[in-house]
Amino acid sequence: MTRQIIRITGEDRVDFLQGLVTNDVTRAPCWAALLTPQGKYLADFLVVPQGDALLIDIHADLAEDLIRRLTLYKLRSKVALEPVAMTVARGTGPAPEGAVSDPRHEALGWRLYGGTGDDGSDWNAIRVAHTIPETLIELIPNETYILEAGFERLHGVDFRKGCYVGQEVTARMKHKTELRKGLTTLRIEGEAPVGTPITREGREVGTLFTQANGRGIAHIRFDRAGEGMEAGAARVFAE
Repeated sequence: MTRQIIRITGEDRVDFLQGLVTNDVTRAPCWAALLTPQGKYLADFLVVPQGDALLIDIHADLAEDLIRRLTLYKLRSKVALEPVAMTVARGTGPAPEGAVSDPRHEALGWRLYGGTGDDGSDWNAIRVAHTIPETLIELIPNETYILEAGFERLHGVDFRKGCYVGQEVTARMKHKTELRKGLTTLRIEGEAPVGTPITREGREVGTLFTQANGRGIAHIRFDRAGEGMEAGAARVFAE
């Protein structure tokens, strides 16, 4: 697990982040995302209060870009952003003192900031079982829409908190349309590389991602799914 912790300090830290991200930071710990003005995903992260700071727990590959984007929005806000060398431990067994429950799903267990190690849980199997997307696998910057990725089900978006970047598009998808595409878990016979297209009767249905224990997370068009789906050499079935 390659994570980077970004510490946000300053008296405006909560209000600053609250106006930018998808979730209600006043209720942190929470899972949230930063979107484009067009409502597309840029980055997801956990927001965790720690004393007079907020910690952003993000995939290391997206940290530098997130700091750059947040700095652009900073303007006159009294906040400071700083990447810090802090380890993150996680597990699904008994939580150690000071650990924080993962706010996405109880199956993801706990995280301990400043701790070390991993209890060996099969994280891919857990994610597949509960259709939980992962950064840079199922969650693709400038492409993913968070409602299609299950953010509402996984407590990653708050529709009552007020405005944030990309809020208008996200709210419209929630209230005015029925989702025609999205992540789901399918049964699989065989294996296929992450990113393999799923087809049915010569038409593209979607894309297969993380797989474990004969199942896989896929992003599909619901109206095209059905008997006879394939992903490369693998056969795919709706559950």
